[in-house]
Amino acid sequence: MKKITLMALACAMFMAPAVANAQEVTYVEDPAQGYTFNRMQDNWFVAAMGGAGIMMSKYDRGIDFADRIGWKGNLVVGKWFSPIAGARIMGEFNQMKGATYNGMAIRQDLDGKLNGKLGTGAHYQFFNNIGVAGDVMLNATNMILGYHPGRVYNAIPYVGASIHWGFFKENKNGSGNFEYAGGNSPARNLSLRAGLLNTFSVSNAVDVLLDLRFEMMQEHTDGYGNRTWSEYPSALIGVAYKFNKREWTAPVVPICPTYKYTDAEGDALVARLQAADRKIADLENQLRNCGGGGTKPGPKPGPAAAGDAPLATVYFPINVSKIVGVQNEVVDAVANVMLQENKNYELTGWADNYTGNNQINTRLRKDRVATVKKALVGKGVAENRLNTQIDDRNRPDVDFGPKSAPLSRAVTIVRAK
Repeated sequence: MKKITLMALACAMFMAPAVANAQEVTYVEDPAQGYTFNRMQDNWFVAAMGGAGIMMSKYDRGIDFADRIGWKGNLVVGKWFSPIAGARIMGEFNQMKGATYNGMAIRQDLDGKLNGKLGTGAHYQFFNNIGVAGDVMLNATNMILGYHPGRVYNAIPYVGASIHWGFFKENKNGSGNFEYAGGNSPARNLSLRAGLLNTFSVSNAVDVLLDLRFEMMQEHTDGYGNRTWSEYPSALIGVAYKFNKREWTAPVVPICPTYKYTDAEGDALVARLQAADRKIADLENQLRNCGGGGTKPGPKPGPAAAGDAPLATVYFPINVSKIVGVQNEVVDAVANVMLQENKNYELTGWADNYTGNNQINTRLRKDRVATVKKALVGKGVAENRLNTQIDDRNRPDVDFGPKSAPLSRAVTIVRAK
């Protein structure tokens, strides 16, 4: 009991300045730990986009480029399931302009613009597609650079498909009205699409959009009832509004209190620790020599086994696995001894259990012992002479409660048995 009391007093004397500077443990989100999935009602958005597309079917070369441009519009609802993956559905309108030999979907007032380039029977066509589309999206910026809630620009490639119903401005009976395509021509067309959605953040809730799209679209008027596939590039601009929770939550982890020592302060504390170690060793020696109450010397202790004799202890600041300050000199000295001895050594990584959590402390133990081993190997010690392990306890020989926690932030080095 007397031995424990004396050792506790020595540790308390060393620990007092560090404890006085300690702060409360704080909890923060740590993106390095990954991201949790938000609720289903979070990370939704709505958008409106408008732009233009151009038909590129085989007969369209007979028309001037400007006369092939038609308006496009989308109303969009979408959701992000993670910072990387999302999906959207939309209502879609496409105004299609081009050339055809099908006399049903024509505009006689523009037939003169063909200038005979396509020969007899060619007409200028004009029809509207109305339908629905769906895309799956991949946020390439977040995937490559990592999620950042304040990022202004995101590049989002996507692929999808759509289905449309055609409405022609028919020429029969002098009608100039758009009518549903039925009868001799199939009304339903499919398309496959890919594109790049560029988003520019205006605020936490609002993005400006630039959507560059390429589609392979069924277009039946060129084939007199037989669908043909036509290229259909387009560009749209728009605005999106995000609602409910808009950002992503990272796991919450505790941040251990830390005290920023200067090099001089760190060296002074290490010197005090070494002085305390010497004082403890002296007290232990006195207790062993006291024997039966000090009236006569006790039995002389036998020599310690080689595997039990500690060679050195390398200490680390809280939440740090890098060798700092005077501890580099400790490692240098240990390496010199190892190079003179023909022995193997056990390196054990420690972290105190009074701060942090199991995940953080396990990582610190592994990183600390790996750091010391790497430093010794770098100084010429053979790697196969160094066996590493970790211990998930506080160091039993110096554990006197929370005030002794810094003594467990260490790597101990002993000669192997």
